[in-house]
Amino acid sequence: MFRINDVYKFQGKDYRLLKITPYHIAWIDLNNPNANPFLIEKKEFIAAIEAGEAEIIEDPFANIALINVAEGSVQQEKRDTGMRIIELLISHEHFYDPSIRFSLVKIIIEQHKTTHQTIYRLARRYWQRGQTPNALIPSYKNSGAKGGKRVATDKKLGRPRKYAEGIGALIDKNIERLFRININKYMLTKDKNSLSYAHRKFSTMYHSLFPDVPDSEIPTIWQFKYFYEREFTKVAQLTARTNPIIYAKDIRELYSTVNTQVLGPGSRYEIDATIADIYLVSDSDRACIVGRPTIYLVADVFSRMVVGFYIGFENASYVTAMQALQVAMTDKVELCKQYGYEITHDDWPCIGLPDAILADRGELLGHQIEALEYNFSIRIENTAPYRGDLKPIVERYFRTIQAKFKPFASGVVQQVKEKKRGGSDYRLDATLTITEFKQIIIGSILTHNSSHQLTTYDRDIDMPSDLPLVPIHLWNWGIQHRVGRLKQVSEKALHIALLPKVKATLSDLGLKMFGVFYHCTEIYEQGWMHRKKSISRPESLQVAYDPSNAEMIYVFYEEHSLNYWEAILSPRSREFTGCSFWEVWQVQHEQKKMKAAQNLKTNRAQAYLEEHIESIIAQADAKKPSLTSSKKVRLTNLRENKQAEKDRERLKQKNHSQKSSKSALDVLEPPEPISETVDNIIHMPKSRQSIDLENDEDYKLRFGIYQDLLDDLEDSSDES
Repeated sequence: MFRINDVYKFQGKDYRLLKITPYHIAWIDLNNPNANPFLIEKKEFIAAIEAGEAEIIEDPFANIALINVAEGSVQQEKRDTGMRIIELLISHEHFYDPSIRFSLVKIIIEQHKTTHQTIYRLARRYWQRGQTPNALIPSYKNSGAKGGKRVATDKKLGRPRKYAEGIGALIDKNIERLFRININKYMLTKDKNSLSYAHRKFSTMYHSLFPDVPDSEIPTIWQFKYFYEREFTKVAQLTARTNPIIYAKDIRELYSTVNTQVLGPGSRYEIDATIADIYLVSDSDRACIVGRPTIYLVADVFSRMVVGFYIGFENASYVTAMQALQVAMTDKVELCKQYGYEITHDDWPCIGLPDAILADRGELLGHQIEALEYNFSIRIENTAPYRGDLKPIVERYFRTIQAKFKPFASGVVQQVKEKKRGGSDYRLDATLTITEFKQIIIGSILTHNSSHQLTTYDRDIDMPSDLPLVPIHLWNWGIQHRVGRLKQVSEKALHIALLPKVKATLSDLGLKMFGVFYHCTEIYEQGWMHRKKSISRPESLQVAYDPSNAEMIYVFYEEHSLNYWEAILSPRSREFTGCSFWEVWQVQHEQKKMKAAQNLKTNRAQAYLEEHIESIIAQADAKKPSLTSSKKVRLTNLRENKQAEKDRERLKQKNHSQKSSKSALDVLEPPEPISETVDNIIHMPKSRQSIDLENDEDYKLRFGIYQDLLDDLEDSSDES
């Protein structure tokens, strides 16, 4: 019923059962430093348990059994020596009897030349701590007050000085307060100041507060360090002195693996981009270095399959991310064929929509991605900023895939800050084109998917032991045995849904987007192109565009729908025929630069003209005569004044024409005589009466300059 070494709480005290007899129980008080074993009647103890006055509790010294002392250590020596001393006492059948115990102690004193205090201390420790040899191991952890705070009274704590002058400073509450101030200011910061620097700052502060204290009595750096390590744990120090982003990414604890968060293939895709560590040359001109390409990769978390990619010179953005996702969700047989790889569907079977996509913030954030979320039921997950560790699969493969070509390719980025003297520039060694680089990356992806051994992959409990830990095998097994197969969808619908979307304005000239005009039959059928204010048309429509083709856009004519019209390039924007949108933006950029330069010239010319006009007006204002006639009189003769001014202008024009003709004849050589019989001589009319000017078309054509004069003559004749 009862067991030796069980611990019971009885009348507010803890007792250990040392021995059980038919009628009695020998036990000892665990918390009394002077306790000795004694007997209690068994029936009395049972009654106490039944009355609820006694109950079994957890052994406070149970961990002693877990102590394993080193061979030949001081602990082992003291334990074994103590056991030899008390062996006669603890092994006696009636050790609980005080008289017998006293006689046994006397014998032990004679044999081992020790004291009765030592014997009772060792025996008491043996009985109270579980009656095992390990109970006699010295409790060094309790010495020195490790983990606890010791209070200095009349002298400083720690060893006395051996070489330095003075006796040392006594660390009290005031000094500890100064310690804490300097530690918080200089140690627990992201500046990563050294301990010696913080102590020097403390010494300066201490000198300022206590100028009479000699340098030898200033608290030492060791006292400063002791306080720092006692009051602040290593974790607290590390957290305070490390950038939060670096701490979360590289230092924090790991509680799980990515495999525990996915059910099978397609449960989650990770997408990320990087700049390749290699310089490439142009496809059209190998002497032209074009820079480092962008690599987008899409990886399946469950199988580690690389399911999609993008390789090009566009910056990481939504547009390029969508191109990578387009590859990830569609058949890749024809794509691989373009780059010389003849594969089947089984070689790269990753077709369809995943349940979730994990990406960086910004690329798959906002209204642009709503089509994937709501139309195709794909969950979009975004990582925190600078937390590439949250996408470990694709981040790891970036290092793997670049390790494939770095040892062999030219133009690889060298991890040095400065070029060595006399060394060549690695950029000048570039030989690969973007097409050749794509061939290398696609080949690396196919090899990885089909044969790469995942040495650190953690299996689930239901995975067979003979399943090769290779991406293609994990993918195929997951498709067969796990829930949540990839969702299938029309490739055309998916392509349209993944394209970037913007608002295009609608006017009489057509549908305008990025400064380019488009039209389509459906827009004309709606009557939206008529130039009449009574025509009702939307101010803007949402459109999707393929960045690689500026000749066609997709018009979503219904709100919250992917139904679309195909609009083509308008003749008004025919200059962009055969262009991509990247080329359109480049052309527009150059045009804006030219326009800005021309605006400067135009503004200067306009400013000069305005100054000239203002000068003329100012001169005219200065010549304004003083008037004596009334306003009515001045306005009465308006018609006659106009006619007189016209006559003066015509006379002036006639004189100028005659002078010009005479000057031209003076500079020309005399002409050869011309016979009077030549018919091509034009005779000027002598009088208006001799010629029918109204019907003489030849006259009007030859002397159009005088047509207004003739008209006025006719008007005056009619009036008369």
